[in-house]
Amino acid sequence: MPEYLSTAPVKGTRDFLPAEMSVRTQVFGHLYEVLERYGFLRYDGPVLEPAEIYERKSGQEIADQQLYTLTTRGGERLALRPEMTPSVARMIAGHAKSLSFPVRWYSHPNCHRYERPQRGRVREHWQINADIFGSESANCEIEMFELIHDLMGALGASPDLFAVRVNDRNLLSSALTDVAGVAPELLPQVFALVDRWEKTPVEDLAAAGAEIGLADKEFEKLSETLGAGAALLDELPAEVKAESNLVKVLSSSAASLVRYEPLIVRGLAYYTSTVFEVFDTSPKNRRALFGGGRYADLASLFTKERIPGIGFGMGDVTLIDFLDTHGLTPQPRNEVDVMVIPVAEELADPAREVAASLRKAGLRTSTPLELRKLGKELTRADKAGAAAVVIVGEEDWAAGAVTVRSLATREQRQVPLAEVAAAVNGLISPS
Repeated sequence: MPEYLSTAPVKGTRDFLPAEMSVRTQVFGHLYEVLERYGFLRYDGPVLEPAEIYERKSGQEIADQQLYTLTTRGGERLALRPEMTPSVARMIAGHAKSLSFPVRWYSHPNCHRYERPQRGRVREHWQINADIFGSESANCEIEMFELIHDLMGALGASPDLFAVRVNDRNLLSSALTDVAGVAPELLPQVFALVDRWEKTPVEDLAAAGAEIGLADKEFEKLSETLGAGAALLDELPAEVKAESNLVKVLSSSAASLVRYEPLIVRGLAYYTSTVFEVFDTSPKNRRALFGGGRYADLASLFTKERIPGIGFGMGDVTLIDFLDTHGLTPQPRNEVDVMVIPVAEELADPAREVAASLRKAGLRTSTPLELRKLGKELTRADKAGAAAVVIVGEEDWAAGAVTVRSLATREQRQVPLAEVAAAVNGLISPS
């Protein structure tokens, strides 16, 4: 017996059969439409990049634990992209002289991270990336939050189903040093601790705090500070708040779109001020769906020109989980609208002629690839979700007509060739 290879996809990757692909096409099609209504232009880039750009810009977790790397025959060390932001920073820097800033760009790349597969996490995923480059204005933050609400709304999500939780790393630094009394040299370790705050038992957090040098009273003060919520802003120095775009957002008409949350940090190293995460509010799926933030100079690896930006990445896994949780996942589209069936082999060419006219009219149309009995073809058309079949018979064709049959009512009638598309459309979208 031959030894067959496994039909399973590589661990952490997924196959998308036509029904699943139909759902994804609908979901992401809605998102593309919203992004382009805001003036975002779509771009793409290579899946392989120099490993160095992730090791220097994406943060230790990705660089040390999640990066897929390879060495070429020429000795060049490359990586499969784990995210898109360093790539787009390279592209922006390389074409900065020809761009009119600010620019709005979006993409839908597939990304690869070597991590433990679990609910919401796989090793290959697709994500919508949206970025604004070349402006430090708080209007960028406001537009991002408006965009997020419109993207979620386009998928059928009302504002009560999700929450946009926001913070500013500069505000958090001030809160940790000026209010909680954390020593400045401990800030990187405490940031990492805060990033795990909601996912880790308090005794484990206290133990981790002790390991980085926080005494019991200092940990208690840290807990009190982080638990203050929006009231924490009142305790921060005025000069720190004056420099924060987030404070400007919170005093604008966009304040209702977001919720200030001191616990939002974002683990990626390139975020410098505003950070945000979108959370599912359902108890069945209470988790972060996607997030992003502002970077003061992500392009600094590639150019001396300072190019600020803000953006987010919306992953497909958590997004589909969200839609499933709330009953918002669209149904797969039917395979075709109509099937054209010849009753004899010599009528195959006429059937293709009719099918071509229906496709020109915008109808998704197929014809049999092998001649079978009419009953079997009607069953096949029904399973394909067709609303109608067009039967090409010898006598009808000789008379310049075909028979149009509704698969819902089983009613049929002879229709002149010039009226076939209108007759089928009437069955698909009855007035």
